[in-house]
Amino acid sequence: MTAFEIYQLEGVDPTQRMFSRDVGIDVSEEGYTGRFAYEGVSIRSNTHPTVEAVLHEIAGKLKRKDFVALRTRINFREERYLAERAPWVYYE
Repeated sequence: MTAFEIYQLEGVDPTQRMFSRDVGIDVSEEGYTGRFAYEGVSIRSNTHPTVEAVLHEIAGKLKRKDFVALRTRINFREERYLAERAPWVYYE
């Protein structure tokens, strides 16, 4: 399945290493869902009415696993590259 949008998620993992991984956002008639994987951590969100809610849920789940300094920004919407124009969203 090709993601509708791809967000870059950066932060610091529980071992104090910086990381950067993609969050794939899928869209259906019910709403948006997200998927994220980093080493042994794999997260799939519930369905939400907005992409922002999906990203907030994933960030919250990572925080509960001791990830910190999390931020996201959109990289792609379908085939269109957007990262250099998109602001970062921080999850503190």
